[in-house]
Amino acid sequence: MRDAGAVASSDAFLVPAYARQPVEFVRGEGARLWDAEGVEYLDVQTGLAVNSVGHAHPKVVAAIQEQAAQLIHVGNLFHTAPGEELARRLAQSSLGGRVHFANSGTEANEAAIKMARKAKRGGTIVSVHRGFHGRTYGSLSATPQESKQAPFAPLVPGFVAVPPTAEALRAAIDDETAAVLLEPVQGESGVYELGADVLAAAREACDAHGAALIFDEVQCGLGRTGTLWAYEHAGVLPDLMTVAKALGGGLPIGAVITNERFAAGFEPGDHGSTFAGGPVACRAALAVLDVVQDPALLARVRETGERLRHVLAELPGVVEVRGRGFMLALELAAGRTEPATDLVGRALREERLLLNATGPTTLRLLPPLTITDAELDEALARLARLLDPTQVSQ
Repeated sequence: MRDAGAVASSDAFLVPAYARQPVEFVRGEGARLWDAEGVEYLDVQTGLAVNSVGHAHPKVVAAIQEQAAQLIHVGNLFHTAPGEELARRLAQSSLGGRVHFANSGTEANEAAIKMARKAKRGGTIVSVHRGFHGRTYGSLSATPQESKQAPFAPLVPGFVAVPPTAEALRAAIDDETAAVLLEPVQGESGVYELGADVLAAAREACDAHGAALIFDEVQCGLGRTGTLWAYEHAGVLPDLMTVAKALGGGLPIGAVITNERFAAGFEPGDHGSTFAGGPVACRAALAVLDVVQDPALLARVRETGERLRHVLAELPGVVEVRGRGFMLALELAAGRTEPATDLVGRALREERLLLNATGPTTLRLLPPLTITDAELDEALARLARLLDPTQVSQ
């Protein structure tokens, strides 16, 4: 851990947009990290679901090294094999249409919103409460969270937010609706899974009014819930799907995957991005897909996720466990004197455990999909000590 003076010095030239913990990490391997002093940590936060195949996965590292030695960038005015192969694999593993690359989840959502509005020649975008879709202006306008929106008003017009229920969605979707944008599992608000009835109602209403159904799987996709795509649990197919975070194994990449209806959603000049779909990030993503498409890995995430739910529910002060697979949230008793944000800091200091808080009473766990049983058991033991009220440092 770094002292206050060192932290202040290192932050002197950075815009204070992040509440950083006083740790400098220098190396990672699998579910483990090491700081600048050589202290080892267990990571069940994974860079907010980015390092889903663990730190420095050998296949990802080899793919990056090999591609970087051959070709790093030429731009989207030319063909490169890694991007074309990645597009094929993403489309064929999901909606069967085409892929448009971006650099992040929020950029992917911006592109999906533009595709939907172009297809409808305008129209409103419907999202639901607790949703989070990014911090650029269109995605932020679809994120109905006052604390995130208010400082940056006025936002983009034409966005409507409703409760995450089948009834509310049916009432909100009409002939003026261009798209409905939903996370099958809402991550940043505390891991709330939208029910199959909610997703099905959105699908039916979109079909009835000619609107696009967009699933934001930026956090919940790519094996995180125990299937390659989270929508598979409900069996409801979207028209467009956005992915990012885990896709690049740590490198920045996002994508919009469309079905055949939207496969020609953009014409030359409609949208673009200088770095999107570059060969290094795409080669890394192909290596990630090689890992997460393994049926044995996905089955283990499902089965181990169920075991985790039961174990976590028995921890001190836990009143609810939400989510599925390796995307889980612990709701702590409201009367607890130590907020979850303080618990995250103490977990780092005392237990050398990386956690994430999404609210004052909510802890989120996003372990690597490749974490071993022994590492999970160790993480649970550290978490149990952290939550034990008799172990709180004075």
